[in-house]
Amino acid sequence: MDNRFATAFVIACVLSLISTIYMAASIGTDFWYEYRSPVQENSSDLNKGLWTDFASDEADEKTYNDALFRYNGTVGLWRRCISIPPNTYWYNPPERTESFDVVTKCMSFTLNEQFMEKFVDPGNHNSGIDLLRTYLWRCQFLLPFVSLGLMCFGALIGLCACICRSLYPTIATGILHLLAGLCTLGSVSCYVAGIELLHQKLELPENVTGEFGWSFCLACVSAPLQFMASALFIWAAHTNRKEYTLMKRRH
Repeated sequence: MDNRFATAFVIACVLSLISTIYMAASIGTDFWYEYRSPVQENSSDLNKGLWTDFASDEADEKTYNDALFRYNGTVGLWRRCISIPPNTYWYNPPERTESFDVVTKCMSFTLNEQFMEKFVDPGNHNSGIDLLRTYLWRCQFLLPFVSLGLMCFGALIGLCACICRSLYPTIATGILHLLAGLCTLGSVSCYVAGIELLHQKLELPENVTGEFGWSFCLACVSAPLQFMASALFIWAAHTNRKEYTLMKRRH
């Protein structure tokens, strides 16, 4: 095996490993989107009700998003989290200090919630099904797992190529990484579109801002790494095969 092709193969493997780690970390963390809001007092009945509804297994889309807006919420592919005061006071709240403590409370999305229909008016089951938001949500949940699976399958083929001491099978690895990159890019695009459509229907309260978090950024970085690894795998395999064919003809 020519040193050029071996070097390209090693670089592609490193890029593949980094992108796999980034994608796995992105899937497993809760910071795809983050809301920033003023710290809420914990004495009002409204706030108590929001916390209780957020923790309920029957919380609808509008209910848990209202809590996310008010309590510095973060959202991942699997969980939603809010930051709330640690205690509930039924009388006057404690004096506010600069180090006002909060605790993070998270709830997981069940499989039923992941595949549940989204409604035209969030929380209103009589408003009709919003097919676009429904399928965007399902795609943003499924595509990262498809991407991760394709990369793992590609890694197995690459391992077989190493055992056989041949670069030609890595063409399949390159193609799988290309498909994985497209899945990751699709997931990121679906997530952005879904967030924008949600905020058109549920406007953010005053003094509340939202931004994409570092989990989302990891997925964004993972996609180009997958494309670069794919290009290197395919180039190394194709060029090595071509030169081998030419050398064989000369002899």
